[in-house]
Amino acid sequence: MQSSKPSQATSTSSLLPTSLIPTAARSASYGNNGNSENLPPRTLARVARDVRDLVKSPPEGVRLVLDGETGMPNSLSEILAEIEGPEQTPYHAHYFQLKLVISTDFPNTPPRGYFLTKIYHPNVDPQTGAICVNTLKKDWTPTTSLSHVLTVIRCLLIVPFPESSLNDEAGKNFMESYDEYARRAKLLAGVHGLKGWSTPVDDSNEEGQENNEEKDEEDGKMPAGVVSNALGKNGSRSNIVKSGGVSKSLEKKMNKKKSLKRL
Repeated sequence: MQSSKPSQATSTSSLLPTSLIPTAARSASYGNNGNSENLPPRTLARVARDVRDLVKSPPEGVRLVLDGETGMPNSLSEILAEIEGPEQTPYHAHYFQLKLVISTDFPNTPPRGYFLTKIYHPNVDPQTGAICVNTLKKDWTPTTSLSHVLTVIRCLLIVPFPESSLNDEAGKNFMESYDEYARRAKLLAGVHGLKGWSTPVDDSNEEGQENNEEKDEEDGKMPAGVVSNALGKNGSRSNIVKSGGVSKSLEKKMNKKKSLKRL
């Protein structure tokens, strides 16, 4: 069975300013973004399931980078995500983009992880952004979810493992002079770290309305809560698109739900 979904092969580089990507990451040896794999149906189904779970229930401090129109990732072969710097770490108050590169043999083989935002960390290669963590190596199992992988990578910002260092200087400083390690990590985070999420999420009443809205959609009705949001606080219709009577925010929300159902 052949699957042809050109939109899933969208280049990661089209979503990011080149200043966010380490120099070596922009070379052919880093990603080969233009030659995105044609994933087999079994792999696509598994990735789609993990992505759907991440969109619906993201772990604390983790979000996928989503397309503004569809509300879904642009590619299933390179999953873009963002991690919020944990509190009481040098990375706090900054956000870091990374990608998980999915192989054709996934989930039998783990994805490869790369930070796209420059970061000073013992387990991140300063040239390529490659991430070294046991979850993506000897501890990998086919049942490991992408949500778990991203959670572990965020935990790595709290507790690095200098024994398996990819940045020897950072590993040495972490072991011998934590203050110097923290100073350099904070400095680099301040220069290259993002100031917030690139994909804002509207959480207003979403959980409480979800079940009722799905039932209304099945009955062919416009969800009451969504209509209320489209009209605005005082019932104003000024923000409704004339052609279809639906606001842009409502349209994006409906497209996102359709995309989730297709997954």
